Amino acid sequence: MKIYNTLTRQKEEFVPIEEGKVRMYVCGPTVYNYIHIGNARPMIVFDTVRRYFEYKGYEVNYVSNFTDVDDKIIKAAIEEGTDAQTISQRYIAECKKDMEAMNIKPATYNPLATQEIDGMIRMISTLIEKGHAYAAEDGTVYFRTRSFDEYGKLSHKKLDDLQAGHREIKVTGDSTKEDDFDFVLWKPKKEGEPFWKSPWCDGRPGWHIECSVMAKHYLGDEIDIHAGGEDLIFPHHENEIAQSECCNDKTFARYWMHNGFLNIDNKKMSKSLGNFFTVREIGEKYDLQVLRFFMLSAHYRSPLNFSAELMEASKNGLDRILTAVERVKEKAEKAAGEMTAEEQKIIDEEMTALVRKYEEAMEDDFNTADAVSAIFELVKLMNTAVTDETSKAFDRALLEEVERLCDILGIITEKKEELLDADIEALIEKRQAARKAKDFALADQIRDELAAKGILLKDTREGVKWTKA
Repeated sequence: MKIYNTLTRQKEEFVPIEEGKVRMYVCGPTVYNYIHIGNARPMIVFDTVRRYFEYKGYEVNYVSNFTDVDDKIIKAAIEEGTDAQTISQRYIAECKKDMEAMNIKPATYNPLATQEIDGMIRMISTLIEKGHAYAAEDGTVYFRTRSFDEYGKLSHKKLDDLQAGHREIKVTGDSTKEDDFDFVLWKPKKEGEPFWKSPWCDGRPGWHIECSVMAKHYLGDEIDIHAGGEDLIFPHHENEIAQSECCNDKTFARYWMHNGFLNIDNKKMSKSLGNFFTVREIGEKYDLQVLRFFMLSAHYRSPLNFSAELMEASKNGLDRILTAVERVKEKAEKAAGEMTAEEQKIIDEEMTALVRKYEEAMEDDFNTADAVSAIFELVKLMNTAVTDETSKAFDRALLEEVERLCDILGIITEKKEELLDADIEALIEKRQAARKAKDFALADQIRDELAAKGILLKDTREGVKWTKA
């Protein structure tokens, strides 16, 4: 199995630290609001990587954190007149709902930064003892960046080059630092902010130290795979390497995987452009299985463009698979008999070749686009080979293979009857029109239809309100 390693900029054969086991850390979201579709891409991609490892028989220790102390969380808490913990706990719960809807398997561990403060203080103390960090007079602790000779090995940036001509990516200057490139490990509290006691001051950790400590706690000093979006390569992952390797005197991660950016209608996603979408908003228009299928229809390292047209294409593509599975399930229920020699030949040759094509795609740096292509070919074979005359054993063999390969991608092959928010609103409008036309029989029929699907209506002065039972 080959993985493109950002560290070496080439595909490398995957060799685990411990045979048969994978230690994998994926940077999770900062929980101050609903997750957006940019957050969803690494969640879906690396969940799929994990699933494939498990399919190949590996035991995967999959750790993905929640950053639950951060300036954005504190800002949201102040705006609401509440505390940071209330905000973070609310959006962790909402994030987990979205992840479940995208069929993302629960992580082995979902550590919270605020529960790992003791470990952060220990790691910072070790870095100070070894001369890699220092405390300023105000209690801020900085990492001495130039003390790590290999700084820049992941992003392939050299400090001298940054000094000379790339001021825009230089760490913000501060008069209490020894060097402009030194970054914060611990910072003093501000009025109204959450804080913890430390040997240097009452305060809170810097962002970079959080992931280093959580990876060390749950996976050990050296891990197999560290993953996240490519926007994290510099400075976040670069800084993680520096502080982890200086503290532990070991290679931090053997393989670094990064997914490409997600654009909206060929533009960078941003609130100011009005093209910022949360997963929850997409879920009002589409089953989130469509979003997952869309994300896996391109190679994870490629930039991915999100648009209504591409989502519709993904919806249609996914529906092709689900319709074929449903048809063959019905055929298999009615079919009987053992596999014929001709059917066995199709299984041994055509089906086996397509499974091999799928596995080769996944083992070539998790090329899910080609893996999806192999599933479509398998669906085409299923559509042409399964007839009223084929045996139950043959029908089941093809069906189970399609379901198994889809499951590795996290694609649920069972059609859902669940109504989307837009469908509910459309039926409510139809009911309102029926009532206006005094067609009360139709209005009652629509109400009963919605009730049967768990949607309860309440007529109020402000209009019709609905809730899910």
